[in-house]
Amino acid sequence: MDIIQGLLLITTIHLLAAMSPGPDFVLASQQTLVNGKKAGFLVSFGITLGLSIHILYSGLGLATIIANSVTALWAIKILGGGYLLYLGWKGIRAKASTGELVKENVVQHSALKSIGVGFLCNALNPKAPIYFVSLFTVVLSPDIGFLELAIYGAWMMIIQMGWFSVIVMLLSSPPIYRRFKAASHWVDRVMGAAMIGLGLKVMLTR
Repeated sequence: MDIIQGLLLITTIHLLAAMSPGPDFVLASQQTLVNGKKAGFLVSFGITLGLSIHILYSGLGLATIIANSVTALWAIKILGGGYLLYLGWKGIRAKASTGELVKENVVQHSALKSIGVGFLCNALNPKAPIYFVSLFTVVLSPDIGFLELAIYGAWMMIIQMGWFSVIVMLLSSPPIYRRFKAASHWVDRVMGAAMIGLGLKVMLTR
């Protein structure tokens, strides 16, 4: 398979994977609706950076080992599911705020913290090793060069960031943002409950 065919195949598969509802989608949506466009983009950037971890270990051949190791997958499930439960618990404890306090709340979310939250959400996804084994088995060959691998990886990150940028732009449009901003604590609670549900699913699914 030449590199053009590989890029087309990766575009189709990874775009569908990015579009499927999951922890990344819930987190990016919650941050955008509650804290605005900038927070949404920063979290999305963190999610994209988290993808680089999966690309790196997959390129080194570790994805197959992780995907077939009961102990490794169990550890990742506990870490990933536990982190989602933590994010969910923070969300459901959100309290209603006045307009002034809402502004202060936005300031409190530093860029580094927002990126870090997104990074951990993606990097600790226990489904990623299995997904990348499947994807790279179809696209990659044992004799693939580093440059080709880097191109594939960079393209996947561009797709990821592009999709979440679309989500952030849609959710941060003035009519939608104003509607949800007035009830930001309810958005936090609903999204928090969704995070808890996803965390429990991650930890309990075999």
